[in-house]
Amino acid sequence: MCAVSLHANPKPRPRLGWIRYAGPLTEEEIAQAAGRFRVVILQPWENQHAHRFREADPDITVLAYKCLSSVRVYETGPVFSSGIAPAQAAQLDSNVAVPEWEGYPGHIQQKVWDPKYRRAWVDTVTAELVASDFDGVMADNDVFDDYYGHGLDMERVRAGLDALVAEAGASISKHGLLLVPNIAESRVEPGRWARHARYGGGYEECWLGWGTAGDGWLSVADCLAQVAEMDQEGLIIARVPGTGAPADPYLEFALAAAWVFLPERDIAVTATAHDGYHDMPLRPDIDLGKPLSDVASFPAAGLFSRRLQHGLAVVNLGEREATFGYQGELVTLPAHSGRIFHTPPASGEESLV
Repeated sequence: MCAVSLHANPKPRPRLGWIRYAGPLTEEEIAQAAGRFRVVILQPWENQHAHRFREADPDITVLAYKCLSSVRVYETGPVFSSGIAPAQAAQLDSNVAVPEWEGYPGHIQQKVWDPKYRRAWVDTVTAELVASDFDGVMADNDVFDDYYGHGLDMERVRAGLDALVAEAGASISKHGLLLVPNIAESRVEPGRWARHARYGGGYEECWLGWGTAGDGWLSVADCLAQVAEMDQEGLIIARVPGTGAPADPYLEFALAAAWVFLPERDIAVTATAHDGYHDMPLRPDIDLGKPLSDVASFPAAGLFSRRLQHGLAVVNLGEREATFGYQGELVTLPAHSGRIFHTPPASGEESLV
């Protein structure tokens, strides 16, 4: 078992993360990724790739994907993206008698409120992790609402997930490993992020919004509420909705927002299209250094900024473009975008990155 690299990050700061549970990885991708990312998330059967990532970059954290809430009947094993195998779910009678998840054929909801299911999930995932080269698990579908059309009592589902996260976290952390749940809509219930992220960290899959079109973005007030909940110790993974292109413009939005709001947290950000967990996010790994100011805010315009040792980060969380003054010139930011102005330590001249 490899050492947990959560503590290998020498100075917590915003970096990129790679959410990569799609098709097969190549050696070229692993080599290209070396040194670029704070964290990478892989499928749980990709243990050999976890080992290769660690060889190429000892400071990276490599997490295995596992779903808290479903089994996928199309998977043949022996390792599954769910916590337990479909055959084990049948033996435990943990399948809920509701239709498969809307939009996700073959995903069968589990009785997360059933102690037998939770015990099986915890025992299986803990044993897999201990025998692997992963640093921990990204536990998906720590849901808050009914996103999949099953019609279940969500208070009961949330209570079951609360218990499952606590039980899994206690078990996994005993082995020096991380539990990083995908904590849906943490801004809605104050304290839920802190409660669920206490075993290593948390993942916000819809940071600042759900999508790039129409009303897919969060309001300024909701963005600030989200950041307030996420501002905790531990590894923070945050995905902003994006285009899916390798040079996704929303990557700069994600990085700028992290530097503005969470400059001294251990946060890894990315931007992807909906369920687009394949392409490698490519931007220079720039360290803006320690903050030199508090957040400067102009809420009516949606503008927020922070000056740091090696530059300035600015975001526009609003629905309209906004203009600000910078070094004697006017700079206009489109809605839902960010800019990073970098001052290389030796030059004293700021540049866009």
